[in-house]
Amino acid sequence: MDTFRIVCIVSVALTSVYAQDYSYETYFYEQQVDHFSFGNSDKFEQRYLVADQYWKGNSSGPIFFYAGNEGDITLFANNTGFMWDIAPEFGALLVFAEHRYYGVSLPYGNLSFTDLKYLGYLSSEQALADYAELLTYLKQTITGTSSRVIVFGGSYGGMLAAWGRMKYPHIFQGAIASSAPVLQFTGLTPCNTFRQITTNVFKMASKQCSDNIRATWDAINNFGKTDDGRRWLAETFKLCSPIEQPADVYKLKMLFSSMYDNLALLNYPYATNFIIPLPAWPVKATCQYLSGNYSGDNELLEALSQAAFLYYNYTGQKPCIDINRQAVSGVGVLGWDFQICSEIIMPICSDGVSDMFDLNPWNFTAFSEYCNTMYNITVQEYMTQTTYGGRNISAASNIIFSNGELDPASGGGVLESVSDTVVAVLIADGAHHLDLRASNPDDTESVIRAREIEKSYIWTWITEPV
Repeated sequence: MDTFRIVCIVSVALTSVYAQDYSYETYFYEQQVDHFSFGNSDKFEQRYLVADQYWKGNSSGPIFFYAGNEGDITLFANNTGFMWDIAPEFGALLVFAEHRYYGVSLPYGNLSFTDLKYLGYLSSEQALADYAELLTYLKQTITGTSSRVIVFGGSYGGMLAAWGRMKYPHIFQGAIASSAPVLQFTGLTPCNTFRQITTNVFKMASKQCSDNIRATWDAINNFGKTDDGRRWLAETFKLCSPIEQPADVYKLKMLFSSMYDNLALLNYPYATNFIIPLPAWPVKATCQYLSGNYSGDNELLEALSQAAFLYYNYTGQKPCIDINRQAVSGVGVLGWDFQICSEIIMPICSDGVSDMFDLNPWNFTAFSEYCNTMYNITVQEYMTQTTYGGRNISAASNIIFSNGELDPASGGGVLESVSDTVVAVLIADGAHHLDLRASNPDDTESVIRAREIEKSYIWTWITEPV
């Protein structure tokens, strides 16, 4: 069983090392904990960041607003370089708003995750209402009420950007929704699509590579059956702790599953330094170790160990690989785990036949039991589809859904234009929300074109009659 936890955690982890040193001021706005009832008057301080060095002033410059997702907002501000790159051209005021229950925007402080009576106000709907309230305040006090607002976001943030335009069109004049898997829900997208795309990305680098990866699962299982085999696995992969029981073997396999997903998501044309330092086109670099003809399980897994060292220890500075530590600094793991139970229920599965992964079916019953045990909630499998429309978004307008064709998350994205104003932009060789990153000398032509298209639509949205 798996969910979309991997993708969205990676989307935050991409920002864990600053790509640029951008200048902004930090502010706090008093928000309602509950925007939708009259039974709770509690308030909390929402953090937001403002950069006004490019702003034209008054109502002549637009507001470029980042819809914060599941992490510390400073991480997004320092890595959504596209907004900073184009702000001078538009004379835009930059605003980055932190999502409730992430970073320091905790409605009940240290109590926020201790009980459902505190945690139950964590939802995309409440977050979007926060953003609408904040922007109303900013327009009344700083920019003027006629300032146009363009909302940006990537991954879950891209979903929020699109949904914000749908729910609050009078607040957001347009949305750039990058790598937004708004269709990665039950009944809309098959659960194995994500892993099939990941497999295809590896197959493009080397079919032998993807075939060998498929063979590693049985090899790991075989070694995991005996004490000697488990010791060999721990030594070969330089693990920080021994493999002593079947649960540890499962953790090791999940470590590799996450590695393959993340390599595909991070498959950029230039070297990066996010979760872990990686070379340019890291999938191709990884497959250089896994494209041989191996005589047995030992030789195959030794090759896998070389690939694992490239991902988990590219700089050679880590003494070992920790199978018990997969969370990333700055990611709101507690909040996101609740959200994937309460509303962002995005099934991901693998069958080991149409993909290169271990057999891992989607089990809604087991998932529901986990969520009920953890949070005492009843999972509503179709709530988000009902709330935001699923594929029925023909009434929406002024949204760009951009997706990289190498991005596993694109399978749950909008890949065909819905209308003249709800437009799909495909980036042929793009990985996860590459277009939102700062320009780079090694950018491909496809992402350069995508950004030009996005700028063209932004100009239209901020100048068209209301």
